[in-house]
Amino acid sequence: MGTLYLVRHGQASFGAENYDQLSELGQRQCERLGRYWAERGLRFDAVIRGTLQRHAQTWDAIAQGAGWTQTPLEWPGLNEYDSHAVIRAVLPCRREASLGDPATPEGYRAHFRLLRDGLAQWMGGTVSPEGMPAYTDFVHGVTSALDHVRREHVGQKVLIVSSGGPISTAVGHVLGLSPDATIELNMRIRNSAVTEFVFNPKRHSLLSYNTLPHLDGAAYESWVTYA
Repeated sequence: MGTLYLVRHGQASFGAENYDQLSELGQRQCERLGRYWAERGLRFDAVIRGTLQRHAQTWDAIAQGAGWTQTPLEWPGLNEYDSHAVIRAVLPCRREASLGDPATPEGYRAHFRLLRDGLAQWMGGTVSPEGMPAYTDFVHGVTSALDHVRREHVGQKVLIVSSGGPISTAVGHVLGLSPDATIELNMRIRNSAVTEFVFNPKRHSLLSYNTLPHLDGAAYESWVTYA
């Protein structure tokens, strides 16, 4: 029996022109996770990550915290969907400015309300966000990584570094969840959170979801973030 750890990237730059980079706090979250694992003697036989900058930075920070030097396998199917394209698919261009500043509570709520709607329609096949694959192809990108782990790493410990969408999709696939339930998982996953599967050559089974053992304790309470 092997164990697969899936880690969502650290806090990125929500509301900035370039979201695809870790914030200073995101860097610290991931370094702390690496130190936590190293202190407990955990090592990985293989590391797989998406190709986005925030995935690379997350792995680099984990490795720095743990003192690891592994080179990860890059897997484009673990990349996140384009949230702005999803929103644009359900929001007429003339109203896009009505979202307001995503750094404000009102703008933040509007962003995620529209994102939920857009995800549901994309998953249902009623919209095709510009520049994005069909949802079935997105799912295949995620499940192909799970298939690779089961085929190539039986009995080993494997780390995947990705984003909330692919990780919730993996959980939804393994548990046979509805699209609505998968969206709820996606909306709740925290930065640098750890999800665990156990696996054999035939299947994955969920062991834990969205945990932050490395941020347990009052000293790290302000380090818990979602976007």
